[in-house]
Amino acid sequence: MSFSPIAYADSLRIGSIDFVSPDEIKVLLDIEAPDNVALNTGTPRPFPRINGYVLVPSDEGYLVAQVEWITIERSQYPKRKGMQDFGLVDLPYPLRKMSLNPLGGLSYEGQHDGKERYTFRRGVEAYPTVGDPVLLPTQGQLRAIVESGENRRVKIGISPLAANAEVKIDPDRLFGRHLAVLGNTGSGKSCSVAGLIRWSLEEARKARGGADPNARFIVLDPNGEYSKAFDGLGTVRVFAVESNHASGIEQLQVPLWFWNSAEWSAFTQASAKAQRPTLIQALRAVRDGVEEAAATPSHDLRRYLRTLVGAVQVDKNTGNPWKGPGQAKGFRDRLIKWNEGLLENASFDIAENTALTTLKQKFSQVLGAHQGDWPVIFGRQEITDLLNTLSQAHTAFGGSDTDILPIDADVPRAFTGDQLLRSVEANAELLGVSEYVETMLMRIRTILSDSRMKTITGDTSGVTLDGWLTNYIGDNQASNGTVTVIDLSLVPAEVVHIVTAVIARMTLEALQRYRKLNHGKTLPTVLVMEEAHTFIKRYKDDAENQNSAAICCQVFEKIAREGRKFGLGLVLSSQRPSELSPTVLSQCNSYLLHRISNDRDQELVHKLVPDNLRGLLRDLPSLPSRHAILLGWASELPVLVQMNALPDGQRPKSDDPDFWAVWSGKQEDETGHVNTIERNVDWKAIAEDWQQIASVQGINEADEAGAG
Repeated sequence: MSFSPIAYADSLRIGSIDFVSPDEIKVLLDIEAPDNVALNTGTPRPFPRINGYVLVPSDEGYLVAQVEWITIERSQYPKRKGMQDFGLVDLPYPLRKMSLNPLGGLSYEGQHDGKERYTFRRGVEAYPTVGDPVLLPTQGQLRAIVESGENRRVKIGISPLAANAEVKIDPDRLFGRHLAVLGNTGSGKSCSVAGLIRWSLEEARKARGGADPNARFIVLDPNGEYSKAFDGLGTVRVFAVESNHASGIEQLQVPLWFWNSAEWSAFTQASAKAQRPTLIQALRAVRDGVEEAAATPSHDLRRYLRTLVGAVQVDKNTGNPWKGPGQAKGFRDRLIKWNEGLLENASFDIAENTALTTLKQKFSQVLGAHQGDWPVIFGRQEITDLLNTLSQAHTAFGGSDTDILPIDADVPRAFTGDQLLRSVEANAELLGVSEYVETMLMRIRTILSDSRMKTITGDTSGVTLDGWLTNYIGDNQASNGTVTVIDLSLVPAEVVHIVTAVIARMTLEALQRYRKLNHGKTLPTVLVMEEAHTFIKRYKDDAENQNSAAICCQVFEKIAREGRKFGLGLVLSSQRPSELSPTVLSQCNSYLLHRISNDRDQELVHKLVPDNLRGLLRDLPSLPSRHAILLGWASELPVLVQMNALPDGQRPKSDDPDFWAVWSGKQEDETGHVNTIERNVDWKAIAEDWQQIASVQGINEADEAGAG
């Protein structure tokens, strides 16, 4: 028996609208509407179902709405369609009602390969009115709703609420505007992150006819979960604190000379008044390369004058010469000490001698004018004149304006830790603040002497900037692999935030310079941050001295704000979204939400989505593993996704502890075979590794093996 089109459409009717508002539509369900399973849509389908989809006919085709809640109300006995009133006394009768969230419009595009074709567009142009019918979507319409959007290139799963329609994403949308993967421990976040990378690269390889794609993924892995997750994707570069050449794990190296002045200041906890200016001056000196050169008397004085120009500029900017008696007296004492360091030498030429004589006369003039003053207060103009004379003398000895620009402190030019230590001591002596920088010097000595940190930051004599960028971001055409996994699990706690910040910042700045040198073209790169709540944690921005965690967070905030323009996408994975930086979270345009049970985290997530879509998020506390809600820029509409399954060998090593298998000594695998489980422990070996007793012997053995 076949239906006419009108009769078939009428058979799909489930109710009529009795309330309309911009964010909610209420429907009175017909008595004949299915109450468990709908059989008239082409395939048996559960109905009514929370978060399912229904249609309302409109001028443009259909309005698509999502079921938010279903209830039963006691009402008068209803009139049945096509039947006369029973004439009974009015008695309470249960009527089913449901609430809908309007999502967008579904338009008919004609036939394609013998099938009806529909297009879904987000947004509502015209709302229905009271009395309009509400219909169940057919299989084709339901798939069109979920499978909407252009450039759907990568399949990530299916939608259980939409007849198992394929959920595909556009990588440009997913990675280009940042993605947040949020959910409780054990909800499947790590597998989703690994899957998104793997499935994207596999599709890109197919598009290239089997050739490796020109892609770059950098995974910052605090727990050491991803080292084997990308096997089979070609070359995967893995870096860790402890290298293992047999397993393809290389030594993680983040040289000290990569660190900029803000990162050094955060690590050393340098105070703003004395220590930070000294540190910046020292960094400028060692990055200048003068430390390595064969210094002549003229060269030494030029460096000394450059330091004095920077020191006077700092004092002028802070207002010390006229701020108050104490600050002004300290400035005068420094002037006396600096003047004593202006030593003459027979090797100076005429121009240098003239400039030096003029400068010494200027010092004498400034000091002599305030010899008997109390309190000592210098004038702004005389300090400006002194600064000009200093700059002229610096130029006469071969210096230039670029020598004293603050940015020089951050240029990644190579130097050793010992050179920086000597430079800090020398500059502190010049600035007369030696007694104030002892704590900072102690922290620098700590990082230079700590054997745990040496392997990461110290023993980097063979590292070059271009070599590091090639290894960690990827060579030309990604010829050395598409994925970089940086295992941070054994990085000492004292430097883990700084190391993470340096890697992320160097990646961003490298891509900024790529765009500058390539006429605005970008090099698409994705930076993945696992356990993001540890490294991108909200901080107090009013603190005078930012600690390492704050500096790390600020780097990711900059990437979140500016990364898209330079081709750097950000993927965050976190189980505590309420602890994340609001700046970073607000810049994420797509969200993949796994099970979230914490009320604070749920409240934050609810604020990220429009009001009329919050009904879908009520599923979050009860989502099964591997299920997630995809919403935002990467999806035309919020959709429940059952993520593709990853085989055991491709999953990150983040499984739950197998207590019972270890307790009972046996475990049944997927085929029903029972395996014996043994977990032997050698605490002596662990203790020696922990105490680094056997580290020297291991290094020597590795060197001998390499030589052989």
